[in-house]
Amino acid sequence: MEVLGSMVVDGVLVIDKPVGPTSHDIVMKIKKKLSAKKVGHLGTLDPIASGVLPLVINRATKYAETLQQGVKEYDTLLKLGVVTDTYDAEGKVVEEHPIEGITEEDIIKVIEGFRGRLKQLPPMYSAVKVGGVPLYRLARKGIVVEREPKEVEIYSIKVVKIELPFVRFLVECSRGTYMRTLCHDIGQRLGCGGHLYGLTRTRSGLFTIEQAVSPELSAEELAAHIIPLEKVLEDADSSRKVQGF
Repeated sequence: MEVLGSMVVDGVLVIDKPVGPTSHDIVMKIKKKLSAKKVGHLGTLDPIASGVLPLVINRATKYAETLQQGVKEYDTLLKLGVVTDTYDAEGKVVEEHPIEGITEEDIIKVIEGFRGRLKQLPPMYSAVKVGGVPLYRLARKGIVVEREPKEVEIYSIKVVKIELPFVRFLVECSRGTYMRTLCHDIGQRLGCGGHLYGLTRTRSGLFTIEQAVSPELSAEELAAHIIPLEKVLEDADSSRKVQGF
């Protein structure tokens, strides 16, 4: 077991990622602060997104695949009427459509219609690799390639606020679900287009926003918030048993 002073640094540190930096930026920042040998994350959050970013520290990196399992929860802000090439607010606007005539009832019905299993086409601006090359690198060169649809599951989806052109909704979904693609597809189904305007991940498997801490804390403060590896593995095992795995 590795320690920083008297504090455990083998385990999981749940970071509350701010909007702006990449997940890799956060990994490198925490690795440097803790002088850790190994740090990884349990599922990428785009720069536009904030919220729960669990980091595996040192020996915990060996269990990353196991610890990435579980339900993801997102607080999602969709902007209707505008389509971008990245499916989010950082992209280039490629289409604009009027939203007059679209009712709240239409919006709720369409969004709730995405509940269940569905096929998602990974966006070109994503880390999915084709021929060993991340799609986003090809997209930046203006290259569009065929992608295989991926099956994901939306366990629950609920509209909480509509102030057009913005719609806020909460999602519980399986690992690998693209919120950017979901927002794009909702806009397409409504006939007016749309894109992801803002996103906060509130849960990633075992780890919740209540556990998350700022990456700006001191090394000692960060180390004090690391969940010991043994505790994490025990909780993961209990969770699997509860879910019947």
